[in-house]
Amino acid sequence: MPKPLSLPFDPIARADELWTRRWGAVPSMAAITSIMRAHQILLAEVDAVVKPYGLTFARYEALVLLTFSKAGELPMSKIGERLMVHPTSVTNTIDRLRKSGLVAKRPNPEDGRGTLAVITEKGREVCDAATEELMAMDFGLGAYDSGGCEEIFALLRPLRVAAQDFDSDDEPRVSDEPRASDESDAARPDPS
Repeated sequence: MPKPLSLPFDPIARADELWTRRWGAVPSMAAITSIMRAHQILLAEVDAVVKPYGLTFARYEALVLLTFSKAGELPMSKIGERLMVHPTSVTNTIDRLRKSGLVAKRPNPEDGRGTLAVITEKGREVCDAATEELMAMDFGLGAYDSGGCEEIFALLRPLRVAAQDFDSDDEPRVSDEPRASDESDAARPDPS
């Protein structure tokens, strides 16, 4: 698909000017519009990388989560909890990964009603290859250095805290290495 021509002005800054004239200054309008546009840009760039692997970013995230677990498997409910998505979305994502041979499903021996998603060897290979490409393009954030990425993380964290995504007492960090507890928590069966 050809890239659209650049506008000779920043449409979000222009919208902010027009908004201010009509309703008064509301910096949050320009901020959310910028965030939503950034989301569109990043999702398009990342999806272009993972699409040749038969993935969407949501499917890629599920594969990565499975690779983080000790045994390469997690209860479907734990996947939804960790990715913060509805159970129906998890089922759809895992079913598509299963059809591609990247994930298998099996009954959860810890919970007779539950199902485990299990990453396959092919799934690990695809995840590793896609990850290598995503890292090479800085997940679409090549316009920022590591300090800029850490600043973005810090700026958006209060929004996630306000949404109660996690316990706000959790230490803020951006790190390449998971904590030992992260890995063991990921592998722990969901008690529900």
